[in-house]
Amino acid sequence: SSEGWQRGQAEREHRGAARMASKAVSELIYWKDAQKTGVVFTGLVVSLIALSQLSIISVVSNLAFAIICVTITLRLYYKTLHALNKSDGANPFQWYLDYDISLSKEQSQRYMDRAILMGTSATTELRKLFLVDDVTESFKFALLMYLLTYIGAVFNGLTLLIIAVICAFSLPMLYRQHQAQVDQYVGLVTGLLIDIRNKIQAKIPSAKPKEE
Repeated sequence: SSEGWQRGQAEREHRGAARMASKAVSELIYWKDAQKTGVVFTGLVVSLIALSQLSIISVVSNLAFAIICVTITLRLYYKTLHALNKSDGANPFQWYLDYDISLSKEQSQRYMDRAILMGTSATTELRKLFLVDDVTESFKFALLMYLLTYIGAVFNGLTLLIIAVICAFSLPMLYRQHQAQVDQYVGLVTGLLIDIRNKIQAKIPSAKPKEE
């Protein structure tokens, strides 16, 4: 039917957009285009550092002011070239103005359903952890929260976010260059953690897998 064809077309477009976004992120973190990655990385780090030192209102207003100054300058520059008959006077940002960012009804519904599903799943998992559906999982969650209290006493959220951005733009490249050694050490650590988990589960009867 026509409705089924439209739904399939929207799904194919969504998968294509997802692949393009994944490819763009991969190219950034693997520094395929050093200039583009450098601009994105520097912009993110500088913005986060600014947020850690200034109020978000100051950062947003200054950033918006800087962007509008650049765009107005470029627009006036092209207008001047047009007045001197050296340009057609077209808006240098016309491509961005014409780019369609609207979502179809099907896409909006799909994203809403996905957000609701993710929220429901997160709520269900948190309920199991807090109400001790599985002793081992709740114990690990409590240990994680306890460790985070120490991390929070040393770092704030923005500092951790800055570290996360730096790691995101550096660790993938380091892993690609030293993959064999990293895999070896990760395997050793994983084996050690599995042994510890098995010992804990052996000592806590209620932590053993439930029989169906």
